[in-house]
Amino acid sequence: MFLARRQRWQVKRKKQDEGHALRRRLVLLRLLTVLAFVVLAGQLWRLQIVEGSRYQQKAEANRLRLLPLPPQRGVIYDRNHTILARNAPSFTAAVVPADLPEDQQPAVVARLEAILGMPGETITRLIDERRTQRLLFAPVPIKTDLPREQAFILEEHHTELPGVSVLAEPIRAYPEGDEVAHVLGFLGRISAEEYATLKDQGYTINDTLGKMGVEYTYEGLLRGTPGVEQVEVDVNGRRVQALSTRPTTPGANLVLSIDLDLQRAATQILRQGMGISKFAAAVVMDVRTGEVLALVSLPTYDNTMFGSPARAAEVQALLTDPARPMLNYAVSGRYPPGSIFKLITGTAALQEGVATPATRIFSPGVIYVSGWPFYDWAALGSLDFQRAITMSSNVYFYYLAGGYGNFVGLGPDRLARYAREYGLEEVTGIDLPGEVGGIVPDSQWKLATTGEAWLQGDSYNFGIGQGFLAVTPLQMARAAAAIANGGEVLVPRVVREAVDHQGNVVLPLERRVVRRVNVSAEHLRTIREAMRQAAASGTGTLAQVPGVTVAGKTGTAEFSKLAGSREHLTHGWFLGFAPFDNPEVAIVTFVERGRGAQDAAPIAGKILRSYFEQVRPR
Repeated sequence: MFLARRQRWQVKRKKQDEGHALRRRLVLLRLLTVLAFVVLAGQLWRLQIVEGSRYQQKAEANRLRLLPLPPQRGVIYDRNHTILARNAPSFTAAVVPADLPEDQQPAVVARLEAILGMPGETITRLIDERRTQRLLFAPVPIKTDLPREQAFILEEHHTELPGVSVLAEPIRAYPEGDEVAHVLGFLGRISAEEYATLKDQGYTINDTLGKMGVEYTYEGLLRGTPGVEQVEVDVNGRRVQALSTRPTTPGANLVLSIDLDLQRAATQILRQGMGISKFAAAVVMDVRTGEVLALVSLPTYDNTMFGSPARAAEVQALLTDPARPMLNYAVSGRYPPGSIFKLITGTAALQEGVATPATRIFSPGVIYVSGWPFYDWAALGSLDFQRAITMSSNVYFYYLAGGYGNFVGLGPDRLARYAREYGLEEVTGIDLPGEVGGIVPDSQWKLATTGEAWLQGDSYNFGIGQGFLAVTPLQMARAAAAIANGGEVLVPRVVREAVDHQGNVVLPLERRVVRRVNVSAEHLRTIREAMRQAAASGTGTLAQVPGVTVAGKTGTAEFSKLAGSREHLTHGWFLGFAPFDNPEVAIVTFVERGRGAQDAAPIAGKILRSYFEQVRPR
């Protein structure tokens, strides 16, 4: 009996203990539930109240995008309003890194590689670069000028290619090919360094801008003012609708001084006449205004290949080409001018009274200074001033520059002063990038540069355009124009005017005179007459044009001595103007490893003939 009551009590006590434990667990569960709700409420309060505005901004940023609207770039025309550079519609394959999950990137890149025919490494590098820059919402251009078939494939499979879009954006088209490449230049994608400098001026990381030529010089006028569009996008970053737009302002159009027909002719003539030369240049300039009618540098290049990742290999091959096609030899190539410089020596000698038109000097073919020979190209005998230019006598100009025996020459400092008067040391100021100035030596220059004193032989070399002297073809074209126009040193220009989208001229043609050379009109007439005779019966006869009187001077500049011989490698030059009685144009032709009379002169004659017979302004 006792045992039975004890067992019932133990069972009852056990049930009571289990009830208490259950109640404790329920209380604990309620506490945990309340605590969880408190935590959730706190988190909701933090998300909605404390950081609500920040997350709302993030959500809006994912839903709303501000898309830059590139302005229509200005068109470039030649002087007769033939289009040289325009905007062509095109498709661009692009990736927005923010819309491409990183874990899906390898698969998307593989699909793009197959569709676009581009190396996957290139695509990955472009995307990763943008991620590193933390410009996640800016589209990364993968391939420009996309064929329609590829654009349609990307659009068809857009749901399988997160972050990938096809952009409709213009590309720069140069319908005349490479014949005007050095004048026009090209557009290229903005670099990180350029973006850091220009972003405050409205440029974006995807913008293109002028890199060379007038595209670079007149970037500010050509570009216009960008706009912006606010759009709503879906979860894949694809456009849903436009919400607001700030319109663009088109860029100004440029009208060049270049005559396309003359530029084409000069390019073809120079290419045919340069033979085995690696490079050559030609400049035709209006002696009255400074307008450049033709400016040719060979070899040239395809200016449509820049700015496209798909053509990076072509660009690299161009940059490593030993002939340096991207160098504008007309404005950036600096070489000894040879005998065309005798015109400068001659004007200096006349103006300084060192010589007169009647001054006669005998050329036996060589003269000696301290036992060192200085050669003429032939034993030309007794010569007066004009005959010396006509026959391009070295000995005559040795006398004028450095003297001989009792004949007192100019000396280096006076000759250098006149060379600088003609602008052969300074840049001309042409509206093209990359121009270099010349080297005009004098006694102080040599001492500072080489640590050696100036010698009489240095004056001899200086007087005939050799030695330390170096100039560009454009500098010599400007000097020729100054001789032809009576002494005015002009600023050459390749842009005549700029016109905005409303037809207003915002950059008019401006004739700018740097200085007038300190040479009398009489002495300049003497030089011009000597040049006429040189083209008529001297070394420049191959530059003659039927029905037009040409004045000119040849030059053959030595630059490297051949082993075991006193012969040198040479550059060929011709400098001239026409017509003689009423000058219109000056011309300079330059041929690497050529000769003046045999190579440069006939090229100049054919270009002048093209000007007068086909493209001369009426």
